[in-house]
Amino acid sequence: MITAVCPGSFDPVTVGHVDIITRAASIFDKVYVAVLVNPKKSPLFDEQERVELLRQCTTHLDNIEIESYNGLLADFAEMKGSRIIVKGLRAVSDYEYEFQMALANRRLSPKIETVFLTTSAENMFLSSSVVKQIAGFGGDISGFVPPEVCQRIYEKMAQSDIKG
Repeated sequence: MITAVCPGSFDPVTVGHVDIITRAASIFDKVYVAVLVNPKKSPLFDEQERVELLRQCTTHLDNIEIESYNGLLADFAEMKGSRIIVKGLRAVSDYEYEFQMALANRRLSPKIETVFLTTSAENMFLSSSVVKQIAGFGGDISGFVPPEVCQRIYEKMAQSDIKG
């Protein structure tokens, strides 16, 4: 069985994230979706909320598991018995950062390989930051996030009075 890890902060989960996870699930026997905690970011949703939102958005996939993890991605992959990390790329600027991370992960665990999936053309501009910014100003994000997530973003932003 070939397993892969698909990591991210997923704050919030977008249709681009779901696309990459779905495509990874069609390639690999098992995909562990790792909601990673990034201490440099102030998330809109806490890690358990992000896990739950991802679960709601991926009910169509029966070969994935979603959980949060606070630590090194290489350690998570090893813990899950996976040698493959799947990352989505939107642009060349993503590649520079992700290439650096792939090399660091391989140095930490020489068995690990990173596989890059390019985003679908319609999602090239899409990021969680863009979604939060648009929602913060009351813009329509319904085409950018799964339906299960859309209203939750508006509610969360209203509670915290965030403007992107």
